[in-house]
Amino acid sequence: LQGPRYVSPVPGGGFVVSEECGDVKVFMSSHKLLSSLSSKYGHQFGNPAGVCVDMDGSILVADEQRRTVHLFPEHGAPICLVSTGLQRPAGMACSSSGHLFVADTVENCVKVFR
Repeated sequence: LQGPRYVSPVPGGGFVVSEECGDVKVFMSSHKLLSSLSSKYGHQFGNPAGVCVDMDGSILVADEQRRTVHLFPEHGAPICLVSTGLQRPAGMACSSSGHLFVADTVENCVKVFR
């Protein structure tokens, strides 16, 4: 890893890690690298920060530089879930009821999205 920042477990015992170098990597439960999101999806991150995994196993990534949150489904193209209203998204969490919690470090608050 190069500058690991945020980490989140994934179903099946693996985990996902955002890196300062601009990538997000997914590891299996055996700690072997499974994939790089930038390579798998052809997605260019600005500065990936918070990561979490939703109930469907899709990976969500906050991008501090681009002020966005993208969803990366197991199959299909990335989807921009949040493109406005964030100043500097950092840590994130997904709830079982479908809410997304994003810490915004500039506004000193946690924003909740449905």
